Amino acid sequence: MPTVIKRDPTRFLREMKVHYGDVWKMPSSKYLLQPDFLVVDPKTGKKTRVSFVSLDDGEVVGVVYDDLG
Repeated sequence: MPTVIKRDPTRFLREMKVHYGDVWKMPSSKYLLQPDFLVVDPKTGKKTRVSFVSLDDGEVVGVVYDDLG
């Protein structure tokens, strides 16, 4: 079960771009099958799946996301 964050998804992703250089929208990514976060906008109900992409040694190299609607 992913962690649910009640926040504006656009702002959340903008802040992720500050800390991680690579943030991609990839709807068909295998990393989004079990996302790390589910960001829910409390005003509109818009949901966005967010996952970290990491190497075998655990180093995070990027973030992928997709809107659920």
